[in-house]
Amino acid sequence: MEVLLKYFSDFTEKQLQQFAALEELYKDWNEKINVISRKDIDSLYLKHVLHSLTIATVVSFNPGTQVIDIGTGGGFPGVPLAIFFPEVEFHLVDSVGKKLKVIEGVKEAIDLPNITTQHTRAEEIKNRQFQFVVSRAVAPLKDLWYWGKPLIKKGFDHELANGLICLKGGELGQEISESGLRPNMVSIQEVFQEEYFAEKYLLHVTK
Repeated sequence: MEVLLKYFSDFTEKQLQQFAALEELYKDWNEKINVISRKDIDSLYLKHVLHSLTIATVVSFNPGTQVIDIGTGGGFPGVPLAIFFPEVEFHLVDSVGKKLKVIEGVKEAIDLPNITTQHTRAEEIKNRQFQFVVSRAVAPLKDLWYWGKPLIKKGFDHELANGLICLKGGELGQEISESGLRPNMVSIQEVFQEEYFAEKYLLHVTK
């Protein structure tokens, strides 16, 4: 939890309580449904919560903004972002239904009414659009864009144009080349200095 407070200082009392509750909740749920690797659960705030909040350092979602988190797994980046932006609507989607049980349990325990979940694949969602698609380490950029592009409402409602924001790691040159896209790219270690974020990046792609 300390690592969050190193970079963010303007949380409300409710947000502080919500963030503080995540560790025990995820440890408890992880015993029943494995959504976080055993070696990472003790570094939840660094490797999952703070990592997810990289997105909050590049865009401040306006109240009423609709965001879809595709391949959300145990709720990252969607759950930390929903705590951070309580007036923004987050729709968390995964093809593995039991992972969404974890999110629903966390949502109920810490009172996160701005989260909805759906057991489906992103490409099967029809007739819905969002200002932003977010994703963390789910699939190659080419695939993320194929799934996400139809879901993005074209426009420029924030300092960033509506689009796909994804968190990725490693050498991305070939992956970006194969996608045919030209994403804006941010080195996360320039935002959060911890060694863990070396070779981790935020990519933003617009229609």
